[in-house]
Amino acid sequence: MTNHDWTGAGYSTRAIHAGQDPDPTTGAVVPPVYLTSTYKQDGVGGLRGGYEYSRSANPTRTALETALAAAESPGDVKAHGFAFASGLAAEDTLLRAVLRPGDHVILPDDAYGGSYRLIARVFGAWGIEHTAVDLTDLDAVAAAVRPDATRVLWVETPTNPLLGISDVAALAAIAHDAGALLVVDNTFATPYLQNPLALGADVVVHSTTKYVGGHSDVVGGALVVADEVPVPGWRTAPDGAGDVAGAVRFHQNASGAVADPFAAWLTLRGLKTLAVRMDRHQANALAVAQFLEQHPRVTRVLYPGLESHPGHALAARQMRGFGGMLSFQVGSEQAALDVVARTRVFTLAESLGGVESLIEHPGRMTHASVAGSALEVPSDLVRVSVGIEDANDLISDLGQALDPSLVP
Repeated sequence: MTNHDWTGAGYSTRAIHAGQDPDPTTGAVVPPVYLTSTYKQDGVGGLRGGYEYSRSANPTRTALETALAAAESPGDVKAHGFAFASGLAAEDTLLRAVLRPGDHVILPDDAYGGSYRLIARVFGAWGIEHTAVDLTDLDAVAAAVRPDATRVLWVETPTNPLLGISDVAALAAIAHDAGALLVVDNTFATPYLQNPLALGADVVVHSTTKYVGGHSDVVGGALVVADEVPVPGWRTAPDGAGDVAGAVRFHQNASGAVADPFAAWLTLRGLKTLAVRMDRHQANALAVAQFLEQHPRVTRVLYPGLESHPGHALAARQMRGFGGMLSFQVGSEQAALDVVARTRVFTLAESLGGVESLIEHPGRMTHASVAGSALEVPSDLVRVSVGIEDANDLISDLGQALDPSLVP
């Protein structure tokens, strides 16, 4: 193993070192932030390291993209990383690269509201059709496939906000039998806890704003694409690329919604500590979930780490932990609104995956865009992103929010 090849190393070693060799000029251990828009050429076309303009490539972004690809591709899985200005920018670029008017997408019936809005309302106007399906029902997924039209099977596991667990390997088989791509949004699980490419997925999507960044101080997104995956329908990108990575690379440059150098640097810094943070996130989440499961004012707890969760066994098989996200129901919309208004340690805010604990009402906040659709979430649902504070403080806070009469 050399400084340039971390194949076979453990997750944390790959995340800390891949694409991040010490600076050859100064010996700086941390990759610099290359705040430049353009690069001197040694004669026309004489590029140094392939850099000509920072929309096309930037050394700080390259370091992040290399590290993300390494983090998502354990063992001998070869992959290509691409960093974007947001998670939805990453999704938009991928869909533009592989879809054409008349194509069909299958997505979860409890998908993230932003993904649904993009597919249904933005790409729908472009002639892309979609079907929302319970991805835990493999027969229903297979029945939703449209021969010669379905190009993408879009998966979230765990899903946002209902924490559904889908069988990535089984869904990959269905997608590939149909000549479609399996795309997995791995934001909730993170590359530390789950690697969909190793289970047969073609593309992994991340909102790096969340756990990868990890500190609620940067917005970003990423795609990690398996090597030599053909574009569905054997199409080619405008520059002639016939594989998905090549098509994404073309569209990333052509559309330009790339991660800026400082955002890339912050995200890279977050990736280095993801493993230790996730261990604390999920330990706290399990403690909170067990508390909520016993609380008389909670009607249902959705956390794959609980044995009561219908996807618990599957999650234990394809993940290396259960993550830091959970949702729970409290019987009525007003009760849910009261709970999110009363917390003191949990901050009422959208987003997730930061070191601080957040709480929100999906029906009126993150998933308002799916109101009235087949993806509408329960009105009494509360979603929490469990941070890395002391677990006892988090439990006490939820306890007083659920029943303020018990507060001295």
